[in-house]
Amino acid sequence: MTSVFETIGRRALFCMEAEKAHGLSIAVLKTRLARATVPADPALALAVAGLKFPNPLGMAAGYDKNAEVPDALLQLGFGFAEVGTITPRPQSGNPRPRIFRLPEDCAVINRLGFNNEGHEAAFKRLTQRAGNSGIVGVNIGANKDAEDRIADYVEGIRKFYQLARYFTINISSPNTPGLRNLQARASLHELLSRVLEAREEESSKCTLKRPIFLKIAPDLVDEELDDIAAEALEQKLDGIIVSNTTLSRTGLKNQEYRNEAGGLSGVPLFERSTIVLARMRERVGADMPLIGVGGVDSAQTALAKIKAGADLVQLYTGMIYRGPGIAAEILRGLSDAVKREGVDNISAFRDRETKEWASRSV
Repeated sequence: MTSVFETIGRRALFCMEAEKAHGLSIAVLKTRLARATVPADPALALAVAGLKFPNPLGMAAGYDKNAEVPDALLQLGFGFAEVGTITPRPQSGNPRPRIFRLPEDCAVINRLGFNNEGHEAAFKRLTQRAGNSGIVGVNIGANKDAEDRIADYVEGIRKFYQLARYFTINISSPNTPGLRNLQARASLHELLSRVLEAREEESSKCTLKRPIFLKIAPDLVDEELDDIAAEALEQKLDGIIVSNTTLSRTGLKNQEYRNEAGGLSGVPLFERSTIVLARMRERVGADMPLIGVGGVDSAQTALAKIKAGADLVQLYTGMIYRGPGIAAEILRGLSDAVKREGVDNISAFRDRETKEWASRSV
């Protein structure tokens, strides 16, 4: 399916404006006709943060912003799907155009700005799928004009607690002014304290303790990584997602859009995000779950993230360039790697190259 998409489907979609093409892809997934062609492999199943994942590959937030197609994504073979980013109130995001494809680089620059239909719309859709199997996480954010942005995150925890299998606290988007400031130690302490307090209150009502992950930027320096790791460990956070899009434009071939404002994702993000992932693994130790994101578009890049320190991996831009068959293709490749190495489970690869990746220059 991937090769057909790359030769025919992508050409057709790339003739369309980026957001229209995205809308079409959501509409196609709503038909529920697309399914994985690879059987489940027990060697890819693993337990992370108290959840049992059928495989380590997930769809990252940003694709299904409004929780329209999480089950359709799971049918493509993804072991989990993350919807959002969802803010309490609907917001339109930044003015168009705000998505730019860089085909020479297999990359995308976006400055969407948390455009979404808000809590209520996503809540209704997730309520309709309640009881379905599969791990669906909810990525929550703050409205651009919120007087108390931390309160928006707390509201997200409370709103979706019965429906989300896990939460992601997104404070690393570069497209909401000032949002990344919440990664600073003092602000992060208050954010995590209030969010985890809300989690404890909600869990006491239903005996379900939902994992909470923090999604960080790839543009952090070592001292900032030190602070985040220390705060995450001190407050017993359930895991960290490394990473969001980057403001860096290093090495881009595309000249037309390289200077557009926004976050860069795709292949050029792979090395930077993997280095930061490995450095975070060194800081948090072996026990805290890490999810690697950024430039995953093949079994090789997914496996590299795991070797650098990831328990799970996610992708989004890779599917834009490789098509809906990318999940099945990556899973086949990971299964082959497990057999080739003669290990019992994909988790055996974790941390094999952490030191090497962490020593590289960003």
